[in-house]
Amino acid sequence: MTLDDVYRVRFDERSRRGKMAVWREVTRFLGTWIRPDRPVLDVGCDAGYFIRHVDAQERWATDVRDVGALLPNDVRFCQADGLALTEVLPTGAFGTVFMSNYLEHLPDSSAVLRQLRVAAELLEPGGRLIVLQPNIRLIGGRYWDFIDHHVALTERSLVEAAELAGLRTHGLITRFLPYTTKSRLPQDPRLVRLYLRFPPAWWLLGKQTLYVGERPA
Repeated sequence: MTLDDVYRVRFDERSRRGKMAVWREVTRFLGTWIRPDRPVLDVGCDAGYFIRHVDAQERWATDVRDVGALLPNDVRFCQADGLALTEVLPTGAFGTVFMSNYLEHLPDSSAVLRQLRVAAELLEPGGRLIVLQPNIRLIGGRYWDFIDHHVALTERSLVEAAELAGLRTHGLITRFLPYTTKSRLPQDPRLVRLYLRFPPAWWLLGKQTLYVGERPA
């Protein structure tokens, strides 16, 4: 079983279109923490749901799979293991490093800590790491509905790991998005915008945590 096999089964074309509509609005919301005059890196980019919608000086993306053909032409793609990114990308160069639904796929908690240290090295001083992460405390047993989930994380363990990696916590929204795009979050762009502008809805539906860390200047 390969990752390509997993994602082919998990997401059909209709699901991918729905994800694209959701991510257009989510990326716009995340722009609060992204400097458009600095390079942005998307780690574990998949089909580029985030990076294709970012306004940035340079757009970079990485994935362990060869997904470069799925990305816009102006996105600089590097196929690599996330834990080895300091060997193939410039360190201290990125204003923003982004990860979504990524850390839970690593083999263990030690790998999570190593990955966050790699992200800190890639950031320039004052640069920010943005992590969107399923929260097992909010999801419960459904966290294991996906065969490639290995590491259970809560908002507290995520903050602890990031700070051990040398990052300073800049922002934390414990309940943000629903667990998956197949959840009850509507996929019409207008309804997604309304959801993002109405935090009480996050407390009802939010199962993923949004973390923003900063590399000290």
